[in-house]
Amino acid sequence: MFRIATWNINSVRLRIEMVCRFLGEAKPDVLCLQEIKCRDGEFPSKQFQNAGYRHMHVVGQKGWHGVAIVSKHKLQPLEAPALCPNYEARVVAAKVAGVEIHNLYVPAGADVPDPAGNPKFKHKLDVLDRMKKAYTARKGKGPIVLVGDLNVAPGEHDVWSHKQLLDVVSHTPAETERLDAVRDLGGFVDLARLHRPDPEKLFTWWSYRSPDWTKSNRGRRLDHIWASQDLAAVSQAKGFQIHTPCRSWERPSDHVPVVAGLVL
Repeated sequence: MFRIATWNINSVRLRIEMVCRFLGEAKPDVLCLQEIKCRDGEFPSKQFQNAGYRHMHVVGQKGWHGVAIVSKHKLQPLEAPALCPNYEARVVAAKVAGVEIHNLYVPAGADVPDPAGNPKFKHKLDVLDRMKKAYTARKGKGPIVLVGDLNVAPGEHDVWSHKQLLDVVSHTPAETERLDAVRDLGGFVDLARLHRPDPEKLFTWWSYRSPDWTKSNRGRRLDHIWASQDLAAVSQAKGFQIHTPCRSWERPSDHVPVVAGLVL
């Protein structure tokens, strides 16, 4: 089984020991990271190499953002679609084992869901619109997996309370309708819901603001793995996992890793 993982790590240098622990336990073939918060030359390449992930493609940025793909297998860097109008390091693409992998970090959008009054929310909607255009045009051009922190919880059962979060950024109709369009027009299958269908609640993110996230469990599913239909057909239910225990590790990210398995 070929296993692909995605994780918003919220600073790869700060949490490199945690990442290596996860790699040792989950043993994915490919790990896609978002919000690495470092420039290319600052990426902890040696630690990944020592962990058996000798191949990597990093698109870093000083201070914020940044994405990377690390792999046990040779990878071919690809030109990524231009999804961010602000030219931030939010997308990286590579081909591994014949599969095109796109790793995305969609803007969070701040707190006010008003594109007229909140430039960060407008930026988020612009990125989602660009995604729709790019992946609609790419549909049918070979196997692809799209992963990442898409910062949208699209479904009613992807949030702790659909009713209470309809006006909260990450679950507003302006965001969910756009993300649904990217998935459907791009010909993607959401592997989480393929293997763990509604009405099961699925979360990948819990706020740092909650003093006891396990007690309240007010989560959202912001991290996704989608596959083109040909790859979804060889996706294995037993290979899909949300690694929730990572949220309880020392100094954790507010996101947890998601893994999907394919038989190639």
